[in-house]
Amino acid sequence: MKALVLVAENKLVYKDVPDPVLRPNEVLVDIKACGICGSDVHGMDGSSGRRIPPVIMGHEASGVITARGRNVPDTWKAGDRVTFDSTIYPLDDWYSQNGLYNLSDNRNVLGVSCNEYKHDGAFAEKLAVPHYILHKIPANVSFNHAAMTEPLSVALHAVNLNPVSENEIAVVIGTGIIGLFVIQVLRSKRVSKIIAVDQQQDKLELAKKLGATEIFNVRQSNIVSEIQSLTNGRGADIAYEAVGAEPTVNLAVDAVRKGGSVTLIGNIVANVQFPLQKVVTKQLHVQGSCAICGEYPQALNMIANKDINLDEMISAIAPLVEGSDWFKKLYNNEEDLLKIILNP
Repeated sequence: MKALVLVAENKLVYKDVPDPVLRPNEVLVDIKACGICGSDVHGMDGSSGRRIPPVIMGHEASGVITARGRNVPDTWKAGDRVTFDSTIYPLDDWYSQNGLYNLSDNRNVLGVSCNEYKHDGAFAEKLAVPHYILHKIPANVSFNHAAMTEPLSVALHAVNLNPVSENEIAVVIGTGIIGLFVIQVLRSKRVSKIIAVDQQQDKLELAKKLGATEIFNVRQSNIVSEIQSLTNGRGADIAYEAVGAEPTVNLAVDAVRKGGSVTLIGNIVANVQFPLQKVVTKQLHVQGSCAICGEYPQALNMIANKDINLDEMISAIAPLVEGSDWFKKLYNNEEDLLKIILNP
């Protein structure tokens, strides 16, 4: 089969690779669409340590089942249109058995290669995945839209960890794909005030179109003062940090009121200097949000019901053979691109 392979740091090659070997509990999926995740873009230069070449990246995908292993239940058949979770986890793990499979000690992630494990992903014509991470695509949802289920589920997981009420004020720091999905999820929950923060004005304008009630550019505004002026001097009730860098983590802590909550989603760097005294003296609840844990059905339902605007977030749909060029554009921040979906 053909695949887009990271053969060295910052070098992607479209080439022939062996077909996947189907295990008894797996199905073989002909991949129809796979989105480029920001973690793939950040990872391909070696900086994250989670895309060690050679590896086939890609974990936001959809396709059609073409074969199944002998232990796959009859509920899955050839011809089924499916998408799948990005996390592969052991069913006998304590975390998995207690509803926390995203924290399983022995989990691995499609398209990730690190010191602990390697698992090729979906920038390929075919992929074998365990049947228990599959989800059927509703009839009115396209393959390209279904490939957006994974990042939407990441946003849903983050919001569901600390549910917000209609009368609360939320701040979303970072208006990339995950941040924009968080905004739309908050909007669907009728949160009264959603404040979006970024340094790119075009993304902020899109955030407002997708549900943000206020937008602030960090290059042009004193964000903390602006938020306090909107909240009678208190600060926001909850902040979602969707960047993963020291300045934005600190901003999230500063943006919320005493007794407020900070949910950390982004993690493009391994360590940050953390404002411990502020967190303690403001009595903040700080929550990390890791991947997905059962949000796929909710995400697919939202997509099928058109509760989420996906088309505004998809910048281009291109053939997989052009993948290397699109990765370069994203890496170099060209053309104000958001989501690129590749079709094998």
